[in-house]
Amino acid sequence: MSAALALWRALLSLALLGTTTSAIFLLLVLVAAFQYRRAARKAREDAGHVPDASLPPVTIFKPLHGAEAKLEENLESFFQQRYPEFEIVFGARRADDAGLRMAETISRRHPEIPSRFVVSGPPAWPNAKVFSLSNMIPTSSRNYFVISDSDVGVSPNFLRHVIAPLLDPKIGLVTCPYQGVSAGDFWSSLEALGLSVEMASGVMVAEMFEGLRFALGPAVALRREVLEKIGSIAATADYYSDDFVLGNKTWAAGYKVIYSHYVVRHVLTPRPVTRTLGDQLRWMKSTRYSRPLGHVGAGLTYAMPFGVLGLISAAALGHWLLGAVLLAVALLNRIVQSVVVGWQTIGDRQSLKLCWLYPLRDLEGFFIWAASFTGRKFFWRGEKYRFGKEGKIAPVDRPSAPAEGAQR
Repeated sequence: MSAALALWRALLSLALLGTTTSAIFLLLVLVAAFQYRRAARKAREDAGHVPDASLPPVTIFKPLHGAEAKLEENLESFFQQRYPEFEIVFGARRADDAGLRMAETISRRHPEIPSRFVVSGPPAWPNAKVFSLSNMIPTSSRNYFVISDSDVGVSPNFLRHVIAPLLDPKIGLVTCPYQGVSAGDFWSSLEALGLSVEMASGVMVAEMFEGLRFALGPAVALRREVLEKIGSIAATADYYSDDFVLGNKTWAAGYKVIYSHYVVRHVLTPRPVTRTLGDQLRWMKSTRYSRPLGHVGAGLTYAMPFGVLGLISAAALGHWLLGAVLLAVALLNRIVQSVVVGWQTIGDRQSLKLCWLYPLRDLEGFFIWAASFTGRKFFWRGEKYRFGKEGKIAPVDRPSAPAEGAQR
């Protein structure tokens, strides 16, 4: 047997293995999605039956950093909540921040909603967002918090649905699934599909097997007592994935973390393709450090790379029909995932309309996953950082002090 023949046979075997593992993953995703939809229906009904008198006052924290696409629409959606009593605290590094100015303008349109504006100054901790939150949280005297990113939009019943579960003292944190909202270009559409389908699939499977032990950043709700028990928001300040760490520490403290039935909108900003891919690579690298074993195993959940490899290797061995079947199986696998998860479960119509495009997103995701094993440095909001152990980060171009144990 020639070396070339042996190589093609080995590659075909790898393709068959990957096709099998991705099919198994799809089966797990379908089961997890069914369980999630069933639980979501009950949770939605339960939240709707909670009387207004039982809903506690809430503070919403909104860290800001400049202007973004649809920022005004996103911020105003939080002022429009149908909820008995809430306030909004906005924070930024500088008083002239464009996002902060926009929030001030919107607040003047809604004088009935108490709002405050906090300028934190240059960040002294590795994670600038967490540093801003550390200055914002002390301004609230309330016991129920919502922390949400600036690129998130919600409907008027958002607060009711994420706060109601926290009335159960066993539940410490509620984290929300999200659907990606494209900026309108091709690469943004691929990214949005990944947010609606790929991200939700992984979280639902994790919840099915072990329950949630982490949180997702766009929107989380928790009680003050939980934050105090884990050591305040400063406990997350040395990490890029502060949301993951916040949920993980909540779980480790003995509380339950739940994946909400409420889906928020994660609005993407128009940017060059290099920036789009760079942002995704940064997120993927953060997973490499925060969940190393799971990140390695994620390589076997992709379908399209193995379908393409199967087509090429089988064709090289003269088995064109087998290669075509492997590619077709991979395509069908990802189309089904897009329809069932993105459309039926998350409610993203684009996941149905563009289900034929999701296989390409799967292929793109695989290459980004492979690239995540290279290098430790990354760019974030105009600054350069370096990943360290356990997902901790250190800014390269500005001084900072570790937040753990800091007295403020």
